[in-house]
Amino acid sequence: MNLKRLAFHHRAVIWGRRLKRSVIGITATTILLSSPSDSATWLVGAQHELKLPSQAAKLAGDGDIVLIAAGSYAGDVASWRQNRLVLRGMGGRPHLKAQGNAAEDKAIWVFKGQDIRVEDIEFSGTAVRALNGAGIRFEGTHLTVINCHFHHNQMGILTGANPASDILIDGSEFNDNSVDYRLYGKLGHNIYIGNIRRFTLRHSYVHDADTGHNVKSRAQQNYLLYNRIGDEHHASSYLVDFPDGGQAFVIGNQLRQSPQSENSTMLSFAGEHNQNQPLQTLYLVNNTFVDDRPTGIFVNNHATTTPAILINNLLIGHASRMEGLNQQQHNIASDKMQFYNPDQYDYRLSAGARAIDQGIELGLAVNGFNLAPEFQYRHPLGVEIRRRQGPIDVGAYEFDHGH
Repeated sequence: MNLKRLAFHHRAVIWGRRLKRSVIGITATTILLSSPSDSATWLVGAQHELKLPSQAAKLAGDGDIVLIAAGSYAGDVASWRQNRLVLRGMGGRPHLKAQGNAAEDKAIWVFKGQDIRVEDIEFSGTAVRALNGAGIRFEGTHLTVINCHFHHNQMGILTGANPASDILIDGSEFNDNSVDYRLYGKLGHNIYIGNIRRFTLRHSYVHDADTGHNVKSRAQQNYLLYNRIGDEHHASSYLVDFPDGGQAFVIGNQLRQSPQSENSTMLSFAGEHNQNQPLQTLYLVNNTFVDDRPTGIFVNNHATTTPAILINNLLIGHASRMEGLNQQQHNIASDKMQFYNPDQYDYRLSAGARAIDQGIELGLAVNGFNLAPEFQYRHPLGVEIRRRQGPIDVGAYEFDHGH
């Protein structure tokens, strides 16, 4: 009896006995089945019957869970067609080292189904002839990525254009996903989201997309909440690009542009399409922009009817400016600021900083979304409650009076 038949056989046994949890399989660690309403859990790793994630991709069914033991999986790539699938690292992050391989000539993992969840996994080293080889290529509906690391691919995550799809990335790191633009004339991006319904990026560390964008999203709704996004070792193009406009809420982020960046703009809105589209929104609240380029643009708003609304932002740059329609309240623009450790890109406020207690209170909700920052990014890949003493501070961080 093969593995898949064995899994179905034991599903039937467990259903009949009304057991809440059971451990079964060729070995005691191959398949776990929980309640009758649950599906199989497949264990992958050197100590298990399934040695590679690609083997689980051929056996798993809808609603299954795949647990992958920590370790290195060299050259292993897979396509997943299941729905309601959970893939999770155990005992640490398993590292999928593609070594130039790609499933369907697209990505390390290609997903076709609905409601996919990926946790605690590292993706690196894929490349394809089309120069868009990704850690994950998502072609389905609804994706959640938690505590993952994507690096040294041509793209970190690349998604299709499903207008019914929502994508959440939480507590994850993206870096050095790039293509040699001078050699090939194409860009690789750390994150490239297609024309989906909603994209949320929160509590994440996105940096060093060499010549490409750190975050590019064509989603209809975008929520960038409490992230560290910027150039630290390389020079990217845009830090954040919303080329199709739409609705964008950028709250509590730290953004830094390298002095070597060839693109002067840090955040771009509606640069390719929908410049005249009404009913768009762009809110930037309590962010810290640091532009180390000799001259640059904090926000370039190409929309002709939608102003960029900036409230309580720190705008630090020697000769940087805003472009396009904008409305500003209680922002601080300066060529320098007192930061905790700027040489290490730690832009928490230090004692005596001009931004302390200089913000405006926000009781404002837009389309049901509360604009007031409740948290702040905690490096690396963390988040903490934004604890206030007195009026809110300007920028992404509240001064720590107890430090």
